[in-house]
Amino acid sequence: MAGAAEDMKVLGTKQSMFTQRVVWALKLKGVEYEFIEEDLVHKSSLLLALNPVHKKVPVLVHDGKPIAESKIILEYIDETWKERPLLPEDPRERANARFWAAFIDDKLMEASKKAFVSTGDDRAKAMESTMEGLKLLEQELQGKKYFSGDDGIGYLDIVAGWVAYWFQFIEEIGGFKVMESTKFPCLDAWIKNFLQVPSVEQSLPSPDELRNVFGAIRMAMQMK
Repeated sequence: MAGAAEDMKVLGTKQSMFTQRVVWALKLKGVEYEFIEEDLVHKSSLLLALNPVHKKVPVLVHDGKPIAESKIILEYIDETWKERPLLPEDPRERANARFWAAFIDDKLMEASKKAFVSTGDDRAKAMESTMEGLKLLEQELQGKKYFSGDDGIGYLDIVAGWVAYWFQFIEEIGGFKVMESTKFPCLDAWIKNFLQVPSVEQSLPSPDELRNVFGAIRMAMQMK
């Protein structure tokens, strides 16, 4: 059963890949919610009160109680609303999805960040690490439409969603290129399929918004 909008709030920014994970999951589940746009430069007292440890978005507020961190929120959503499961039912498959989700955030995302901010040999090493990460995801997608199978997107697709959309702007603004359709045909097909899912497509920030976000990040780093 979907929750009423007044019982459910999401604090975040539309441009945030982590916030969008929560938005996609709620839309897939058919759960109504109120979206509260945050200014991450001047963080609201509400955000600081609800997430005093990390002071970051997204935060899900359900019946007045906050849950922070996007992957934790995804599992909370999946356990609270059983319809349209995001994680597999089989324990081994659930563990595998969590393993790859951790890899995507802890390894692939970190490597792409280093490629974005570094230069010279450091950038070359980071690009190689990013390439290796993409190769592993390519292998994981072999024979499947989505990471979660052929029936529709699930937990792992949602976690990997930044690769489908945000990564191209990380490359563009960062001035490097590792993602090529000829090298990663399975990933390329997954990206096209993922971005056509209505719950995803309807929520994506515009290219110009992301160029502005990553451009500002790049400029701030160059000024340090």
